[in-house]
Amino acid sequence: MSLPPRLGYPDLGLGVGLRSTHFRHILSEWPVVDWFEVISENFLDSQGRPRDVLEQVAERYPVVMHGVSLSIGSTDPLDLEYLAKLAALAEQTGARWVSDHLCWTGVAGRNTHDLLPIPFNEETLAHVVERLRVVQDVLQRPFVLENPSSYVTFADSTIPEWEFLSRVAEEADCGLLLDVNNVYVSSVNHDFDPVEYIERVPHERIVQFHLAGHTDCGTHCIDTHDGPVIDPVWNLYARARQLAGDVSTLLEWDASIPEFAVVHAEVQKARQHYRSSDDFRRGGDSPRRERGLRESGRTSVPGHPAVSNPVSFLMPDPN
Repeated sequence: MSLPPRLGYPDLGLGVGLRSTHFRHILSEWPVVDWFEVISENFLDSQGRPRDVLEQVAERYPVVMHGVSLSIGSTDPLDLEYLAKLAALAEQTGARWVSDHLCWTGVAGRNTHDLLPIPFNEETLAHVVERLRVVQDVLQRPFVLENPSSYVTFADSTIPEWEFLSRVAEEADCGLLLDVNNVYVSSVNHDFDPVEYIERVPHERIVQFHLAGHTDCGTHCIDTHDGPVIDPVWNLYARARQLAGDVSTLLEWDASIPEFAVVHAEVQKARQHYRSSDDFRRGGDSPRRERGLRESGRTSVPGHPAVSNPVSFLMPDPN
């Protein structure tokens, strides 16, 4: 099924994250890749090799910027200097859009370097919407908001996450980056139906998908981006794509990163999951109802690993 581009955003196809471990391969081979996503913070203050590589990549491929420091849910004032740097980098690279997470990363001027959950209630919703309007005014470029994975919830949350995300996008008039793996991880951690989440968000606002691997610790899942996508996440992606149509899809692989060909081959599997709703339903859809499906991709580890997410993967400038 092919629908009009979301909010005028193009379907860029299937992309991968631009990671330093692949710099040499990319510059020497110029692989056949639809597009690249970059973690914005890796390049904002760099004038060395990372920025040089990004500039060369941006000359040949579409680029999207993905941030981890906007802290849209924080009570601290928005960092206008940071936003100005984002806008300048987006202009320089011709970034198709800029994205970040529905979360907060710090308060009182301190950055936790983590994507922390927010309470889903009317007060928080109004706060986030007001700040997103300012962000878009400053960036003067399309902005897309991502649903992060989470590991705790708030007693004073009164709105389901998918409804909160939907209302934020509608009231702030921004796009959505639907991270299908994050939906799955959070559904296991908080015991909700991920299919309902996928079906209830406003599909006309979805302009990008994220796919990734995660770590199953038995009692909970951690969004580690350190392996292939498991079958239940692929099933959710198939349903999401059926509802949203042709949307840019990005594979995140940020720890234990294999050679470039392996990462690229993993995102290419997305083409195999453009299936009908009947096929989707026969394949099973809810970890709450069919938790055994996760065993096919289980990556359990002993102990209690630290929570990992994109802010853990900021790379130092090698120069």
